[in-house]
Amino acid sequence: MQIDFGKTARDYGRYRAGFPPALFERLATFGIGLTGQRVLDLGTGTGTLARSLALRGCTVTALDPSVPLTEEAKRLDQEAGVSISYVIAKAEQTGLPDASFDVITAGQCWHWFDRPKAAQEVKRLLVSDGRLVIAHFDWIPLPGNVVEATEKLIEQHNPEWKMGGSRGLYSRWLSDVAIAGFQDIETFSFDIFVPYSHEAWRGRIRASAGVAASLSPEQVTSFDLALQKLLGERFPDDPLAVYHRVFAVLSRRPKFKV
Repeated sequence: MQIDFGKTARDYGRYRAGFPPALFERLATFGIGLTGQRVLDLGTGTGTLARSLALRGCTVTALDPSVPLTEEAKRLDQEAGVSISYVIAKAEQTGLPDASFDVITAGQCWHWFDRPKAAQEVKRLLVSDGRLVIAHFDWIPLPGNVVEATEKLIEQHNPEWKMGGSRGLYSRWLSDVAIAGFQDIETFSFDIFVPYSHEAWRGRIRASAGVAASLSPEQVTSFDLALQKLLGERFPDDPLAVYHRVFAVLSRRPKFKV
């Protein structure tokens, strides 16, 4: 399945909910995301994680290979009144200087990378004792809920999409950072309900890998009409309360070689 989130940049920027404030409150207790910290956000997309950190006083650089997503991020930054430096590059080969960041984040994107190479690049870019945060904010399918029904609909319209059924917990990421030599590895997670109007949920799903990022415009239209019908018939409440899970892996670059 060929995926290009640039094809859905506007829906991506408008409808994909950013990480909730509770994530940043928890990160702050670990000394992450504090005023003045130099932060690099990998796979930034439309900049939701980067923007939240900039609003908290961090000096943020955001990196992504997609020009359309980056342009949408800049538009949203202007609306939010923040300044972020953008780099068009891949996480595995950023071209940025050694030891130039206190914190590196990867929100909703670690699975798209060549993970061993990305981990080594992060290690190169962090200062001694710098922190890596890999975070996810996933919808969670449960029997009979709107997420489960939506995922089944995506599978009907795009049989190549195999990303459904997530529980929002990524134990493999712990191995990734451990193998790369990171230390003080720990995780946390918490669940929340996110309100989505019917229109916003349709936009959110169009902006997913299995729909507008991989289907033709005609297929996207067909899917969107089917989702509109599904919501009207089975989930008439508007807004919807959509079950989500936040998950984060925290680790530290060692002060010495491992």
